[in-house]
This record gives sequence, C-alpha cells and structure tokens, in this order.
Amino acid sequence: MNTASAPIDAATASADRLRITEIFLSLQGEARDAGWPTVFVRLTGCPLRCQYCDTAYAFHGGEWWDVEDILAEVAKHGVRHVCVTGGEPLSQKRCIGLLQRLCDAGYAVSLETSGAIDISAVDPRVSRVLDIKTPGSREAERNRWENIDLLTAHDQVKFVLCGRADYEWARDMVATHELDRRCDVLFSPSKSELAPRELADWIVADRLPVKFQMQLHKLLWNDEPGR
Repeated sequence: MNTASAPIDAATASADRLRITEIFLSLQGEARDAGWPTVFVRLTGCPLRCQYCDTAYAFHGGEWWDVEDILAEVAKHGVRHVCVTGGEPLSQKRCIGLLQRLCDAGYAVSLETSGAIDISAVDPRVSRVLDIKTPGSREAERNRWENIDLLTAHDQVKFVLCGRADYEWARDMVATHELDRRCDVLFSPSKSELAPRELADWIVADRLPVKFQMQLHKLLWNDEPGR
C-alpha cells in the first residue's frame, strides 16, 4: 500500500491503484444483503453533494492502494460479502477492474452508486445498488436515466426520501419506469428529515411494490465512521 495522499502525478495515474478512504468489516446495514457481515471498501471522491450526505469525509483525502493490496486486506476479514461504496466509487475508472477482481475471487459483491455515472461496464456478477436522487437531495438533475434500462433482477434501486413531496415523486418514478418489474426497489427515510413510521404508513396505505428499509448500521452505531 502506498499511503501518500499527495496530488495525482503521471506515475500514480497510470498505476493499478485506487484512492481509498477506508476498508472495514461491519454488518451490511441496508439493501438486499442487510444483516450480513460485510467488508466495505470505501473509495474516495464524489462529484455530487447531496444535502443529507453522511459520508462527506470521503470526498477528499484517502490513500493510494494497489489493487492487490485491496484484495489482500479484504481477504484478511474472512467473510463472503463485499460492498464497494464511496463517495461515488465509479468516479474512479479503475473501480471497474476492482469489481471484476473481487468477483473472480469468489466474493458476493455489491456496488453502491449514486446513479449519476454510467453503470454499463460494471461486471454483471455485481449487484448494483443504484440511487435515484430525489428533489429533496438537491441533486435530482444528476440522475442518469439511461441506467434504468441496464437494470436486471440482480440489481436494486434505492430512494432516500426527505418528506412527502419526495415520496410522491418517487412513487411516480416507480410507476413511470416500472421499476418494480426490473428489480427490488427500496424506500428509505432521510435521517432527521422524515420519521420512519410516517414513511412506513404511506407505503402501506398506497400498497406500493417497494421495500421499506432503515439503515441498520445507524441504529446500532449512529454515524460512527468505519461501522
């Protein structure tokens, strides 16, 4: 591992390296694999600035890791599930190769991505957890709608909702794009902005074909980094 965090130079840019904020073992707190012991590989950098972001510490800094060292660190933890997250992991082009290497090593791999970047090159063995940004996120204009046609039953779509207006917007998006026919659809309340029970009641009342979810890791460890 190269721990230098200096600006990118030509040698670094051409190497098989990624800038990493942290690699840690925890429980998967959301999506289809919630509850599984999971190694999280958090890449540094994100072009979006969602107003509710809870990982702004991953926007900058980080350390350069060789892909081989990332794989070795993941293997040390001895679990099957690996989640590549950020920031926005796909903002680093070499993330695509890392995902393939993780799949080749036999891991059950998921990718948490903002939905603002093309997902077509992601290895089909990866479960892509695609955010669709609502108006309440203040980044809805960054949604790359072409990604929807690429979704399969192996993937998942997530909406983080800040209030009733976001809920109605997301409900309309699910219907317009028939998202529930493509893959699992997840609705989450934005912490401190929407009461979980309120969102649950709306979903039940409308009989929406979506899964309500809360962030298990926040219930257990609040916003502690690396958990």
